[in-house]
Amino acid sequence: MPNRMTDRYNVTQKYLMTRGQAINFPAQYFAGTIKKNDVFGVVIDIPMSSEVLTTMVCFINGAANVYFNNGGEYTGASQKYRNLVQAAHTLVANAGQLLPKCQKTKSYDLPKDRTNYIFLLTKGGVYKTEIKAGLIPEEEQELRTFYVLYQRVLNEIRNCQLKDEADRRKAAK
Repeated sequence: MPNRMTDRYNVTQKYLMTRGQAINFPAQYFAGTIKKNDVFGVVIDIPMSSEVLTTMVCFINGAANVYFNNGGEYTGASQKYRNLVQAAHTLVANAGQLLPKCQKTKSYDLPKDRTNYIFLLTKGGVYKTEIKAGLIPEEEQELRTFYVLYQRVLNEIRNCQLKDEADRRKAAK
């Protein structure tokens, strides 16, 4: 799917830096609300096509942003849209159920082909799992639930983008 020579997505320096900052976000920002193995953030790499890689970042406080491998981003919507805050908070609050399916990692490679990489951020470190393209097996209930929750966040982000665009058009008239 990605460039056949390297099997990698083309990415900008800005994207790599922003993604790295998200994965390494300090737990102390949520110090009063989380214990050692509580998930306080989720970073998900989502291949959209052979050219487009999206990284969605959500935190326990309801913040949710998306970053694109070409350097584009959509940020700040959580400050305006309550539905997005609720969806992002629900995703992160339920991410702990996925921890037993994850491996602790210090390696943050970009995905190849259509595999989604999921990073769970805890005080005790970063944990990783993945969802391969296609059907998630019936017995992988935690992954199925997590997938539904992050699709809900993506849907809310899309709704926010559409509302922002409608507001821009109204303001331009």
